[in-house]
Amino acid sequence: MIKVLIADDEDLVRSGLRTILSSAGDIQVVAECDDGAPVAEQVALHRPHVVLLDIRMGSTDGITALRRLMALPEPPAVSMLTTFDVDDYVREALRLGAAGFLLKDTEPVHLVKAVRDLARGGAVLDPKVAARLVHAVADATRAAEPARRLLEMLSDRELEVVGLVGEGLSNAEIGHRLHLSEATVKGYVSAVLGKIGAANRVQAALVAYRGGLIA
Repeated sequence: MIKVLIADDEDLVRSGLRTILSSAGDIQVVAECDDGAPVAEQVALHRPHVVLLDIRMGSTDGITALRRLMALPEPPAVSMLTTFDVDDYVREALRLGAAGFLLKDTEPVHLVKAVRDLARGGAVLDPKVAARLVHAVADATRAAEPARRLLEMLSDRELEVVGLVGEGLSNAEIGHRLHLSEATVKGYVSAVLGKIGAANRVQAALVAYRGGLIA
């Protein structure tokens, strides 16, 4: 059973997420928080595999809560909950180790899949927000030259894969697009992350954007 903690200061958002996730037979919402302050304590108490964490909350925002979670001996996988107005918090969340960014109105089937992927150690990036995210956190200069040098280390197929990662596609979707098995795509993604020194798919998407691989 995948255990999930939801932290969001909007009752309606928490209720909606809980309803969607509880409908999946392998997911259990073990705790909820309406502020970032108690999140680390609740994680220590309930030991969730995945935390869905609103970026902006009341007295203690999601970034502060994320920083505390990442300091735990065995932190859970954390996906930030955001809206289309991606902001400066995103850069800090990436630096601290967020494993994903999901829209609060993510389609139910995609939300459930994202939680499963996070529990398996993957990273998730909602396709609807992918382009806005990489634009929002990229430097004004795009840091083009360093990123291009990293991309030059990749094979043609690896470039195709990281470009599609940058568009927010899952391994299964990339496999369908390139006529490859999901396992093969997973291998390519792992190779790409290692070659360019990216901690997760979101960071790989940033390199692809900064290097001009995606517009």
